[in-house]
Amino acid sequence: MRHLNYGHLQYFYAVAKHGSVTRASELLHLTPQTISGQLRLLEEAVGRPLFERVGRRLVLTETGHLVYRYADEIFSLGSELAQAVRDRLPAAPMVLNVGITQSVPKLVAHRMLTPALELAGEFRIVCIERGFEEMLAGLALHELDLVLSDRPAPPGTNVKVYSHFLGECGTTFFCRKSAWKRTRRPFPESLRDVRLLLPRAGTALRSQLDEWLDRHEVGTRLAHEFDDNALLHAFGMEGAGVFPGPSALEREICSMYRVTVLGRTQEVLERFYAISPERRLKHPAVVAISEAARNRIFAAH
Repeated sequence: MRHLNYGHLQYFYAVAKHGSVTRASELLHLTPQTISGQLRLLEEAVGRPLFERVGRRLVLTETGHLVYRYADEIFSLGSELAQAVRDRLPAAPMVLNVGITQSVPKLVAHRMLTPALELAGEFRIVCIERGFEEMLAGLALHELDLVLSDRPAPPGTNVKVYSHFLGECGTTFFCRKSAWKRTRRPFPESLRDVRLLLPRAGTALRSQLDEWLDRHEVGTRLAHEFDDNALLHAFGMEGAGVFPGPSALEREICSMYRVTVLGRTQEVLERFYAISPERRLKHPAVVAISEAARNRIFAAH
């Protein structure tokens, strides 16, 4: 192998990460035919096959694993080089590219990012919303510096990322002041027969809420489900039903959405994580976010 084409290596790296030419082509904005052609050229240069097909997935061969380990180091060093060059340019502002899952409340995301906003000097944050798996891929490809999520990276994932626990808080139920009369029944019995707005089934918070409602035998009526937390709160503000939110943000939610607290519980905990491509945090903004979390940024206000 006399000459290494780094473009071919990048396409191989993306396919190895995601186990699919189709998925890699979507992330790289190229056609599957282009990706497949580049892989063939790399295999010809290497002289051995890099993948074997198992069902619908492409699995690395022994040679493929060897090439993948070197590719991972090469692109990690390339990212460090680019960052080092950017840091030496006095006119270039520091940038934090952060992905935020839709299940993280926008107010929580702002609170978690506030320590980065308070850093001295010129600093810019780029916030991106995508699917959870796509954002993990963005970390692996060094397109993102950080992902804020309500769940850690799943165990056994083939993407080299690390989850850092930031904090947790209980759950409060809110309702529109003019739409709901106060009941004499204690909470959570006061939720009986109300219209409930909940996160979509399958999310971390929804699983906890379903178990909690069953355990307390609260006969609520599920009115609507939402992927996006901000949309859920907007429906609650307009009186569509009772909705849950982080207890640490009670004051902000009541003020912003003109709602009142119906009750709260510590049996349903919302947990928040920073997911990074590095075990030891280096980016100054990410370090600031992590240190602030340890100082109880999720404490009730």
